[in-house]
Amino acid sequence: MKILVTGGSGFIGTRLIDLLLKESHEVIIFDKNVSAKYPDLSVIGDVQNFDSLNSACKGVDVLYNLAAEHADNVTPLSLYHDVNVGGAKNIVKAAEENNINKIVFTSSVAIYGLNRGTPDENTEPRPFNEYGRTKLAAEQVFNEWYSQNNERTLVTVRPAVVFGESNRGNVYNLINQIVSGRFFMIGDGTNCKSMGYVGNVAEFLKYQLDQAPGYYRYNYADKADLSSSQIVSIVRNEMNIPASNVKVPYSIGLLGGYAFDVLSKITGKKFPVSSIRIQKFCADTTIDSSAAMSSGFVPPYTLEEGLKLMIEHEFK
Repeated sequence: MKILVTGGSGFIGTRLIDLLLKESHEVIIFDKNVSAKYPDLSVIGDVQNFDSLNSACKGVDVLYNLAAEHADNVTPLSLYHDVNVGGAKNIVKAAEENNINKIVFTSSVAIYGLNRGTPDENTEPRPFNEYGRTKLAAEQVFNEWYSQNNERTLVTVRPAVVFGESNRGNVYNLINQIVSGRFFMIGDGTNCKSMGYVGNVAEFLKYQLDQAPGYYRYNYADKADLSSSQIVSIVRNEMNIPASNVKVPYSIGLLGGYAFDVLSKITGKKFPVSSIRIQKFCADTTIDSSAAMSSGFVPPYTLEEGLKLMIEHEFK
């Protein structure tokens, strides 16, 4: 099977491509960056450029769209729309021109917003930031593509926070702050987090290759959820760091986050602490992933095993 992976040189894409190649699929990586691991499979391109994308889609059977602007501090804000929504429009157009009838799209649980309880796939979206809004708009682009032909297959996967080896996202930043002694618990730490280990997320994406024509929509998170305090305890235990009972009230922590926002605007530097990261850290960000877990897929790793693998790789 010939498979195109947009954003394939990234964190999740690299792990997915490892799995696809093990099953002897022909893989094309379409990305702005050459894959450090698979340079011979790389086609340099941007999903915002239709011509280069369309050319890369020749003869492709399945298209995975992992390309996205997703960081908390993307500037200008218009990049979220240009890449996430504009890229989706180019992808469906290229799929139509090249007769590609199967697309697997990685959306995000950010479409639900914060403190929504434990939303399932039917919960009304209520995104709180531009990333979530543009991911939801991209879903609508793909849904429209699917609705035009009942022979098509569309799989939309909404991962929770994805972490793992070689990632420098929010989970890495949290662990790094704990290890370096700069971490203070903000809030009481009882809020729970849904997360997905990258090894499991990549396996779940590969699992979608066998889907029959139809529309499939899944939240993805490894269960059971961990509280912020539990995550911190796992890190401290693995790194032999003594426990601490110091907790900063949420209001004070958020004020500090706003101070870093101002400092970032003044200096042009990006800091690991910001108001939006404080809000996300202290919020309940849990999802119902029972649909994914009842689909026949069995995650190869537990959530705690994934955290320990990341800590071992990055910090020991």
